[in-house]
Amino acid sequence: MQHQNALAALPAALLAPLLAPLLALLLGQAPLPAQAHDGHDNAPAAAPAQAAPRFTLDSELFELVGVVNGHTLALYLDRADDNRPVPGAQLELELAGQRLAVTPVGDGEYRAELAAPLTEGSLPVTATVVAGDDSDLLAGALDWHAPTAAPSPGTGGRMRWLAGAAGALAALGAALWAWRGRRAAPQATARVGGAV
Repeated sequence: MQHQNALAALPAALLAPLLAPLLALLLGQAPLPAQAHDGHDNAPAAAPAQAAPRFTLDSELFELVGVVNGHTLALYLDRADDNRPVPGAQLELELAGQRLAVTPVGDGEYRAELAAPLTEGSLPVTATVVAGDDSDLLAGALDWHAPTAAPSPGTGGRMRWLAGAAGALAALGAALWAWRGRRAAPQATARVGGAV
């Protein structure tokens, strides 16, 4: 009888020391929820994205930054010496041979619409800036490469696998715990006849 109990306890004796490290390993792979601070509790999660293509033109007086977003070109004009926005400036912009109409949208912020798609490569950019008594001609280039389609997010196969493995380990642990509890419980024995 003792021999049979030792053999039955063997799987539990082998698995018990491994159960805690395996469970810790699986739980360590699971992502933890991020905690937001005040003012950022309800913000939608931002998808990872590449930086938008941009160019910077600067001189002793001005700095002009252009950001391409589809067919729209966002322009930011600042003073070169202190980075103060330059509101109400008149801008003439030429990008890859296209003259673009520039409209102000805020203090030092301007917009232009691209009439035609850009070709790939290093594209020349020139801007004439007139702001009050100051005027300047800025020149530079935009290194343009057509945006590629972002890879679609994975189907979560790894997370499903980890969740399944964690569930299987939890079920195995619960079964071993129940089995050990049943084995350790005193079993009623029936006595037939005789004195005690």
